[in-house]
Amino acid sequence: MKITAIVLAGGRGKRMGSEVPKQYIEVAGKPLLYYTLKAFETSKADDIVVVCGEGDESFVAEEIIEKYGIERVSAVVAGGKERYDSVYNGLKACRDAQKVLVHDGARCLVSPQLIDRVIGALDESRAVIAALPVKDTIKRRAGSMVTATLKRSELVSAQTPQGFEYDLLLAANKKMYIDMAKSGRDALGNITDDASIIEAYTGEKVKIVPGEEKNIKVTTPEDLFLVKMHLENLKKAVDKTDVF
Repeated sequence: MKITAIVLAGGRGKRMGSEVPKQYIEVAGKPLLYYTLKAFETSKADDIVVVCGEGDESFVAEEIIEKYGIERVSAVVAGGKERYDSVYNGLKACRDAQKVLVHDGARCLVSPQLIDRVIGALDESRAVIAALPVKDTIKRRAGSMVTATLKRSELVSAQTPQGFEYDLLLAANKKMYIDMAKSGRDALGNITDDASIIEAYTGEKVKIVPGEEKNIKVTTPEDLFLVKMHLENLKKAVDKTDVF
């Protein structure tokens, strides 16, 4: 049962305010994308497809994958205009995968244990996400006015990796593109992750497994500061280990 991980590394990091795309920013001597790929390489995933910004393929292959000895990467492909376009490009680059994981490359603190939890849950469900309970009180609003307070016990904050049967996710994406061809991209509605494509275009239920507090997505300078603190402290604690 071949399991392929699609790692999305095509972001440009506009909210980071950096000229360097966030996934290439170096922390503790290595680019953030390295830590993401290393976690998947030490997990139960069989291979990795990296989806990067168009024109970055050689840089990623030479300056990250080859330089740091990441051995399970089977393909490096260019992403698309939107996140789902990049995922679709990654799906087309998979070879003989029965199950697929999709992960945001900017979530560089993901652990092999979380990856393996998602993989394990795919034995029982065709669609799986990592998620955490919501801690804050969540309000629905209209403009600047609150219209409702949502029940916190019914809410979770979704993370990646998200796991799916390959054929299920591919078929859902194809249905989405057919829908877009008929009605345009603006008709997609609330498609913000791969699980939402499954929810919208299949009748499949999505299973939740516990995520991790440290599995944050680096989006802002504040996020980068937290990741930097964690990785530099980890490096000091386990210097000269396989982690680094």
